Amino acid sequence: MKFDISAIGNALVDTQFMVENTFLDSVNLAPDQMMLVTYEEQKEILNKLESLNLESAIDCGGSATNSLVAASYYGSKCNHICKINNDEDGKRYFQSLEAAGVNHAGMSTNNIDKQTGKCLILVNPQAQRTMCSALGISEYLDIHDFDMTDAINSKIFFIEGYMVTSESNFNTVIHVLESLKDTQTQTFLSLSDQSIVNIFRDRFSSIMSYNIDFVFGNHDEAMTFTQTSSLEAAVEAMKNQNFISIITCGAEGSILINGEDVIRSSAQQIKPVDTNGAGDMFAGSFMHAFLNDYNFGDCLAFANLAASKIVETFGPRLQQHEYKDLATQLKNIKNS
Repeated sequence: MKFDISAIGNALVDTQFMVENTFLDSVNLAPDQMMLVTYEEQKEILNKLESLNLESAIDCGGSATNSLVAASYYGSKCNHICKINNDEDGKRYFQSLEAAGVNHAGMSTNNIDKQTGKCLILVNPQAQRTMCSALGISEYLDIHDFDMTDAINSKIFFIEGYMVTSESNFNTVIHVLESLKDTQTQTFLSLSDQSIVNIFRDRFSSIMSYNIDFVFGNHDEAMTFTQTSSLEAAVEAMKNQNFISIITCGAEGSILINGEDVIRSSAQQIKPVDTNGAGDMFAGSFMHAFLNDYNFGDCLAFANLAASKIVETFGPRLQQHEYKDLATQLKNIKNS
């Protein structure tokens, strides 16, 4: 195989702020909300934030991107299928992927009407994150932007759930899944967001029809996906699916459901700072451990540990040495 993991997802430059709940109220936003907005709407909120002189951070994000960066720093060979523009943000994005050792596939254009995507992230004192995303050129990915054989020649093809929000992106995902039929590539899907699961249920169902192997989701996404009203009811419903389900439950840890087999793994006890990127880190860490033949219990334990490090950090990424430290801890799990 050419790559360990090929992922398809939106390429977004993140600008993140620590805010009070009163600010969210003032701009008609709610904690843990995800909204698709225009650049103009995003800029209006950003102007208000900049006038308050708040703590902020800028990095190259996107859900699949964060997962790949983690896996790549651990040692997996990763490939990102996404679309950026040849503007300043696009150049920054490409350099960020290159620094993390992630191969990039996706046409870079000079279409000034479709900028590189941006995401404004607001984190409240309870460590909950609110996202306002302007997808820009990232929502126009199509099959002419990348070499399909990169996905076919990967051990894992990972789909970011946000791809269902764009018709072009969704159609591209379906085209790749068609090409992966009768291959050895395993398919992983992240549900990404509760409201996205609810609004685009038909598109998720279409993706599921391609015999997805693993599905990641938090407890709210799992309940929405299964149309249940409690976590335990969602777990029972997931037992009837033909894929392996992995549910993240914040401070309660994580659960893997494989038919009637249910594995529960406790979370690390930490003081939360910022939950943004925790699910992405969990997914990237789980996939890396899985590819290195760890059992499901150890994969969950490592993913919980890695996600806790993100929750203790302001921003969706760690420093390079921190990923290396986690990779060493994973080796210790296998040797214990």
